[in-house]
Amino acid sequence: MKTCFFKEYCVTIMKKTEETMGKRLITLGIIILVFSVIVKTAIVGFKSIKVDDFTPTCAIFLVDISASNQEQLFKQKNYISSICKTLDPDDQIKILVISQDANLIYEGSPQNGSGIRKSLNQYTQLDASAWGTAYGTAIKKGMQHALTMQREGYTPCIIVIGDLENEGDIKGQINWDTLPGNIKRVKQYCPKLSMAFLYAHPSKLDFVKSKLVPVLGEEKLVIATNEMMDKASRKIMTAMGR
Repeated sequence: MKTCFFKEYCVTIMKKTEETMGKRLITLGIIILVFSVIVKTAIVGFKSIKVDDFTPTCAIFLVDISASNQEQLFKQKNYISSICKTLDPDDQIKILVISQDANLIYEGSPQNGSGIRKSLNQYTQLDASAWGTAYGTAIKKGMQHALTMQREGYTPCIIVIGDLENEGDIKGQINWDTLPGNIKRVKQYCPKLSMAFLYAHPSKLDFVKSKLVPVLGEEKLVIATNEMMDKASRKIMTAMGR
């Protein structure tokens, strides 16, 4: 009698154990199935995300150091330094100063703050013997640098800083009748070229806009007066594709 009861008890325990294990296996199977679906969905989602290739930029600063722009030069140099701090270490910059000619004073990493400041302080002193502001010559040289940097894999942005006063030899001044066509030709090789004109009088910037928007477009042309500079940096970074 006791033997029969023990056998029945064992059978009952085994059935319950089997039922429990069966339920656990079913639960485990459901968990594995759900997990597999989640993982597969995540993989498909990640594959569908397109990650844009990073393209370094080259900011080409053209800085007016003539007598008419000396009053604003200190804050303009600070602005250049602030822009450089926002650029990537893989980016490049070039700085040209404009007086009666346009000369390169710095090229290299935007992260070299001390080197940039040293060059700006050394080469932006007023030269009383130099008269004129060769903006046209500077932009021409800026375009040449843009083409060179484009070939090296950089997206160029030319940033003109100054009052845009045409002074001195007419040969060095901006020819607004031919400049749009010249930019259009450069854009054939630099399709993402952008330009910025900063710190000039509103009437001059309105004129710039009327001449260059048809060539560059609204997004690739940034203009800003002294009062609008707080918004200029973000617009320039957007124009660069950042």
